Amino acid sequence: MPRDILHSHNPEFQKVVDHLRTDILTLRTGRAHPAILDAVTVEAYDSRQGLAGLASINVPDARTIIVEPWDKSILKNIEKGIQEANLNLNPVVQGTQIRLTLPMLTEENRRGLVKILGEKLEHSRKSIRNVREAAKADVLKGEKDGEISEDEKYKMLEQLDKTAAGMNDRIKHIGEEKEAEIMTI
Repeated sequence: MPRDILHSHNPEFQKVVDHLRTDILTLRTGRAHPAILDAVTVEAYDSRQGLAGLASINVPDARTIIVEPWDKSILKNIEKGIQEANLNLNPVVQGTQIRLTLPMLTEENRRGLVKILGEKLEHSRKSIRNVREAAKADVLKGEKDGEISEDEKYKMLEQLDKTAAGMNDRIKHIGEEKEAEIMTI
């Protein structure tokens, strides 16, 4: 039972890291990546839908994304959805597909993206602290209820601190990799 307290919080720690990984995919790095379009929603079939559910998204080269809708009648809706997403991309309709060319990032744009990355990293560190505090509260409750001894409590809190520190190191490493990717010309 005592070990279950810490193990029950491991998936929550992992969710924070996984969310960070998917969240920073939308940050442009000067290289085309389909995840840039994850935030695009399109008005189609009387509802708003994600672009990935309406079209195939291909990356033929480092600075180009091709969007090809499965239903050609919603081509204009997809173009409008991309424009409304404020991604600073100019969709160009070419027959039955849309071509997006990513402009080169300036030094100022890169610095702005690094600042946004820093905010996302701090949000993730805050989430790790929240999970740690919830786990700590469970350990203290377990001691109060007599389920674990005082010695076990201190061992568990030490293990909890090591786990949280390890997750923060992973977040730091992910941030350093992404920053290097953003700053590479």
